[in-house]
Amino acid sequence: MRDTLNQIREKARAGPKRIVFPDAYEERILRAAEILVREKIAYPFFIGDRHQMEQKARELGVESHSFEVRDPRYDVNAERYAQEYYALRRHKGITLEQAREAMRKPHYFGAMMVHLGDADGMVSGASTETKPFLPAFEIIRAKETFHKVSGVFLMMWPDGRLLFFADCSTEIEPDAKDLAEIAIDTAETAKRFGATPKIAMLSFSTHGSAKHPSADKVREATQIVRYKRPELIVDGELQVDVALVPDVARLKAPDSRIQGDANILIFPSLDAGNIAYKLVERLAKAHAVGPILQGLQKPVNDLSRGCSVDDIVDITAITVVEAQRSS
Repeated sequence: MRDTLNQIREKARAGPKRIVFPDAYEERILRAAEILVREKIAYPFFIGDRHQMEQKARELGVESHSFEVRDPRYDVNAERYAQEYYALRRHKGITLEQAREAMRKPHYFGAMMVHLGDADGMVSGASTETKPFLPAFEIIRAKETFHKVSGVFLMMWPDGRLLFFADCSTEIEPDAKDLAEIAIDTAETAKRFGATPKIAMLSFSTHGSAKHPSADKVREATQIVRYKRPELIVDGELQVDVALVPDVARLKAPDSRIQGDANILIFPSLDAGNIAYKLVERLAKAHAVGPILQGLQKPVNDLSRGCSVDDIVDITAITVVEAQRSS
């Protein structure tokens, strides 16, 4: 488990990037940033009041002199950012004054830094709900028109096993086209981590064993993936035991290309994905890293509010590696 994460950190050290942290006063973020600087993984950019951030760092005994701090209230780029946000959102009825107000908010300001190339990526969520990631969707946007953004978790075990779970954080009720996009994006993510994608499109049904629109949706999504990316190993609809247990796969789906050896699990809804990753994390003692947001034009990644300092360092290293590939 740690070997994979250490390899990611090593890749990040080969080309550190500027990563924005809107949660400037959060203890775990400050402690993680100190490690990021010491290990030369990233250049942290904090959004907030410099005096308040430095005071918090002193209280914690964190060395913060290497942190860049941008205060939206006084920053020389504030008006430029507001004008850009206005240009992006005026078709939604946003006024220029509302754009200026939005740019005073750390998550909006940070997302605009990434959008305009003043930073290379953003990591947030340790002290907020997922809702502050709306700025990323509004400003950085999906890589293609109408493309869905999804969240993948890396599920890791001490023996080196690695599975990719998606979507576990973003798209509540994906349709067949959405599921296909999530599967294809997750396959590309898996490749970046050195894995050969084997995708199981999950359902409560295996190859028509049950009749229901939900199973039909998964079956249709599988067909879309095969049409768009015929080189990928994918099957569905499959029950999770078929995806992960060879003996069950031989019994229930002997002709499937997935014979209990799937390393990507695509869930039919956010309910299923979010519940599954937390169950596996708590009961199967997997280490969950993520969610890594897929489908955005530039790297922005989320944090669980229960994340540790090491989790923050790891997701930042992943963000740096993503930024290296997009630069």
